[in-house]
Amino acid sequence: MASPFVASAFGATGVVRGECARLRSGVLFAYNRGNVSATGCCRCFNVSDPTLSPALFGQGNCHLRQLEELLGVRLGSRGDAVNVRGADTMAVELAVLVLRQLYVLVQRGYPLFPPDIDYAVNILRSDSTINLSDIFFDTVLLTARKRYIAPKSLAQKCYIDAIRKYDVVFGVGPAGTGKTYLAMALAVAAWQQKRIKRIILVRPAVEAGERLGFLPGDIAEKVNPYLQPLYDALFDMVDMDKGRAMIEEGIVEVAPLAFMRGRTLNDAFIILDEAQNTTTEQMKMFLTRIGFGSQAVVTGDVTQIDLHGKPSGLLEALQVLNGVDGVFVNRFSSVDVVRHPVVQRIVTAYESRSYDTKK
Repeated sequence: MASPFVASAFGATGVVRGECARLRSGVLFAYNRGNVSATGCCRCFNVSDPTLSPALFGQGNCHLRQLEELLGVRLGSRGDAVNVRGADTMAVELAVLVLRQLYVLVQRGYPLFPPDIDYAVNILRSDSTINLSDIFFDTVLLTARKRYIAPKSLAQKCYIDAIRKYDVVFGVGPAGTGKTYLAMALAVAAWQQKRIKRIILVRPAVEAGERLGFLPGDIAEKVNPYLQPLYDALFDMVDMDKGRAMIEEGIVEVAPLAFMRGRTLNDAFIILDEAQNTTTEQMKMFLTRIGFGSQAVVTGDVTQIDLHGKPSGLLEALQVLNGVDGVFVNRFSSVDVVRHPVVQRIVTAYESRSYDTKK
C-alpha cells in the first residue's frame, strides 16, 4: 500500500493518498490508483486540518453536493476524509483536483460560497494546470461594503491583466460576464491610486428594440435612463453619498456618446459601454478622444445590436484594429457568465441556436 503523501502550497498541507503528481502551480498532490473497475473508480482526499473541513465542505456538506451535481460523481465525507466515486475517471480526478485547490483557498482565508464552486469547476475543467489562488486572490478593488472584487474565470483574469497593460481594451461577449463591472472596478482603483484624475463613463442612447417616445425633462433627464446601469455599477463600489460627490465634483462623468464629440480626454479612464450600438462614425469619434495619460475600455455584446439594419461600429473596429499595437481584444463566452446559473444556460442556448442557424 502506498504511503500517504503530504502536499504543501503557500504553507498549507493536505493529504491525498496514492501516486504523486505535480501541476504547473507548483503544488504537489496524489491520486489513489486503487479501486478502479470497469464501472469507474474511487479517490480519497484527506483534509490535514480538520478545523477547515466545515469551510471546505460547506454547511451540511452543500459544497460537496454541488460538486456531485456539476461533475456527476458521488462524494462521501467521514471526518476529514472525502471519498470520490464515479463511472467517469476524468470527472473523479477533476473533483479531487477541485477539492485540493479549494482547500488551498480555504487555508489562505478565502471564504467559499456556492458560486465559487461553479467558478472553480469551470476554470479547472478548461485548464487543469491553473492555480486558482492566482485568480481568486487577484483583488481589483475593496468596495465600500468591504467586498472584494476579483476575477471569477480565466477570461476575466485575462481581461483584468489586459486593462492593466494596454491603452485600449475591447471586452466582447454575452451579458453577465463582468465586462463593464470589472472595468468600472479597475477605473475606481486607478483613481484611488491617483493614476488618473477622472473617470468617464459613456453609453450610446439607443433603445433596446423598444420605442420609448418623447421623454420628459431636460437633456440630462432624457438620457439618464440609458446611463442608469453605469450609475448602478459605480454606487455598488463606493457608497451612494461618495458616488454622488464624485459626480458633482467632476471626478466621475456619465454622459451619452454624442457628448464626446470635439473633446480630448487627458488623464482619464474612459469606459464605453454597449459599444455594439455605436455606428462606424461614432466608434471612430470615440477612439480618437483618448488623450495623454488616458486609457479606454470598450465593452459590448455583438449578439445584441439594436441599430435596425445599420452596421455596428464595434464589429468594424474589431476588424480594423486587429493587430494594432496598444490595442487588445478580450472575448468572453457563456462559461464566463457570473450571474444566476440559469443566465449561463440561457446564453448557451442562444449561442447554440445562432451556431445552428449559421450552419
